This record gives sequence, C-alpha cells and structure tokens, in this order.
Amino acid sequence: MAELSADTGVPVPTIKYYLREGLLPPGRPVGRNQADYGPAHVRRLKLVRALAEYGGLSIAAIGELVRHLDDPEVSGNNLLGLGQLTVTARQEPQPGPHVERARRVLDELCARRGWKDMREHPSYAALVGVLASLEDLGREDMLGALPDYAEAAERIAEADMRVVGDLDDRERALEVVVLGTLVGDTLLTGLRRLAQANVALRVYGGD
Repeated sequence: MAELSADTGVPVPTIKYYLREGLLPPGRPVGRNQADYGPAHVRRLKLVRALAEYGGLSIAAIGELVRHLDDPEVSGNNLLGLGQLTVTARQEPQPGPHVERARRVLDELCARRGWKDMREHPSYAALVGVLASLEDLGREDMLGALPDYAEAAERIAEADMRVVGDLDDRERALEVVVLGTLVGDTLLTGLRRLAQANVALRVYGGD
C-alpha cells in the first residue's frame, strides 16, 4: 500500500478509506496484512481522486459511479449518461404564468433538433425556468435566439463526444465525461466571454 501511495500521491489513510467504502477493489493477498496492488489499482485510485478532488463529487456519488463502471450490464453509452446525470443538479422552475409556455417552447425546440426523451433530464427543468424568466422579463429577443444557441450547443456536444473517444476504455470515458462536464462548463463560459468581447468590438466599435 505504501508503494501505491507513492505511485499516486494519495496518502495511505485515504487509500484505506477508499477501500472501506468500496471505491477501490482489494489487492491480491500476498501475506499477513499485506496485499499486492497493480496498474489497475493505480488507475482506479487516480480516477477516484480526480472525481473527489477536482470533480467535487461526494463519496456516495463516486461509489455509485464505480458500481456502474464495474457492472458489465451497463453499456458504455449508458455509463456516459449516468456520469453526466451525477454532476447535473436538478432545479425545478418556480411557479409562474409563463412556465407552461416555456415548456412548450423547449419541447418544440427539442423536437426540431431531434433531441428525444429530454423531459427527464435534470437540465430540462432548469431550462424551463430560464425560458419562463426571460418571457417574464419581456426578453423575446433572447428567446428568438434560442435555435442559434441550440445549434451551437449541439456542435459543442459533438466535440465533447470526439474527446470521449473509445467507449471500450470505460474508466477514461467516465473521467472525461464527469470532469469534462464540470471543467468544460467553465472553459466554455470563458471562451464565450472572450468571443462576446471580440464580437462587441466588431459590431459596436470602441476600445
């Protein structure tokens, strides 16, 4: 275990904790109170640490993901979906006069884009709330730009899937989706801000 700690930079007490919680499979017994840990343990430990330290996931959430990861009945595509859902908070829209219309607008957009069965996705509820708020504020201009936003989002999602790559490498795919979703959101926000500044200069001029 000391070698595993040295290889990964994870303290021994933390490794023991991950073992107790089932996040890391037991090593191969080689003697009394001793076990051998191989490359698979190193990789799994790095994944768990990344999900906990950089992904900000709870031990319970990581445990659920690990169980799905080790379940051969969970296909690669379903594993990606489960990973994304784990890091996507569900926020129900506040009651208001525009909620139902916002839901219809989003349903129509999803239908036009060919995005099926989106109502159960946690982001759907949040989007309904955002659209309802925009209508409440009279921002029809932003609602009118929704198809353009959706087209851009789909192009980004296609780039995301190219980064994910081969689904046979399940641990890598899960890491890319979970960390890519969390870090990728920050990345995209920063790029959007830079692009807004550039376009504003081009359209309106100024320094």
